[in-house]
Amino acid sequence: MINTMSIGAIRPTVRARLPTAEGQFQLIHYSNDLDDKEHLALVMGDLHHGDQVLVRVHSECFTGDVLGSQRCDCGEQLHRAMQLIAAEGRGVVIYLRQEGRGIGLQKKLQAYNLQDQGHDTVDANLLLGHQADERTYWAAAAILHDLGLRSLRLLTNNPHKIDQLRAYGLEITARVPMEPTVHAENAGYLRAKVQRMRHLLQLPLNGASALEYGRALPPAAIDMVRAVQHQAAEFSARRGLPFVTLSYAQSIDGSIASAAGEALPISGESSLTLTHLLRAAHDAILVGVGAVLADDPRLTVRLVHGANPQPVILDSHLRTPPDARCVGGPRPAWVATTARDGVRQQALEAAGARLLHIAADPQGRVDLLALLEALAANGVRSVMVEGGARVLTSFLQSGLANGAVVTIAPLFIGGLRATPDLLPNANTITAFPRLSNPRMLQLGDDMILYGQLPHRINGIYDEPSNHGKAHQSGLYGAL
Repeated sequence: MINTMSIGAIRPTVRARLPTAEGQFQLIHYSNDLDDKEHLALVMGDLHHGDQVLVRVHSECFTGDVLGSQRCDCGEQLHRAMQLIAAEGRGVVIYLRQEGRGIGLQKKLQAYNLQDQGHDTVDANLLLGHQADERTYWAAAAILHDLGLRSLRLLTNNPHKIDQLRAYGLEITARVPMEPTVHAENAGYLRAKVQRMRHLLQLPLNGASALEYGRALPPAAIDMVRAVQHQAAEFSARRGLPFVTLSYAQSIDGSIASAAGEALPISGESSLTLTHLLRAAHDAILVGVGAVLADDPRLTVRLVHGANPQPVILDSHLRTPPDARCVGGPRPAWVATTARDGVRQQALEAAGARLLHIAADPQGRVDLLALLEALAANGVRSVMVEGGARVLTSFLQSGLANGAVVTIAPLFIGGLRATPDLLPNANTITAFPRLSNPRMLQLGDDMILYGQLPHRINGIYDEPSNHGKAHQSGLYGAL
């Protein structure tokens, strides 16, 4: 159980309202007589019924939390924890002033230099005469007791932290994983945490990810992709459905092609790189059969190094050619259909495709909600929808899209609009779906417009901004 001396040694001194990009928190300052450090609690919501509270116990990392260092995942974990707490509307971040896993900032910078000489993060600490991890958690336990928490769900990958907090008398009912973004600068650091410190992470086999290779893009573009990944993970865990991002390129006058059935390159080089980075950040990429017939896309990741998403073709009547490039590609396509044509099915399956037989909607087309449920059952947590026009329109009308990333190129085409049939009907959530929290980003000559969309299932809206009163970050709150 927790040492009563530790509880008495730490005291709240002042609290203040703290509006952030993730939402409005209360920041509580604590003083103590044991280490003379100013530990903090960042609190959102009503904790009076202190059961099952979402909690992050975070140790200070000036380089990561403040300067955005890419050598670790600390800053990302801090902001991700704030986003998850804001999405839930209640929770606590304990901010412990124990820099560099307890060795201090000066020693941590010396450890950085040793790491640059080839030592991992554990050996660097040992060479400086320190333990691999010198952090303690009595202050966190004392603060959580002071806040009246009875049980908590801990945001962590560190089993040692769980053991320590339990030793201080806290009931931890669940561990909530904090999967990091892996790139060239932090891959070795994360591997050492897994291999030598027992951290519970699911790392790519090569210790890298697509974001490592997006350096030609500005940081805001990479932050946008990270935010999509984070929001997708939160939404999928909470609702059990894949997160849907609409992504397409259009001209100033809203055209995505010169005419129906004709492919037309619109995006510039940087915008295409962003598109491929977004592909690598999603589990699946979905297009309609019209897009397959028009330009025979590969639906792969080529302009960055990253995993190919699972191609999904929306094809109610099995018009997909068996020799389409995405059918027999690196990840053979899944064809979602309502049809039961044995000959065409056999031809597609012989070419490598997998058929998903989905219930029809009232118009006889693939029911999108049923499709998303089938994809979720197959482990898909996020879907990037790239078109064509009918598919984009259907997702908007059904209210099943969570966000949009639209490239706007500086040219006029006067052709096929992205959503030519977006008019009120019985299945439309609103006549004019509107992005909330819209942002703009310039890449080369193109403008990228992105933001959140109202999401509706069975007539019930589900918007992240509604989960906390002051949660205003929306889809891309990490920017």
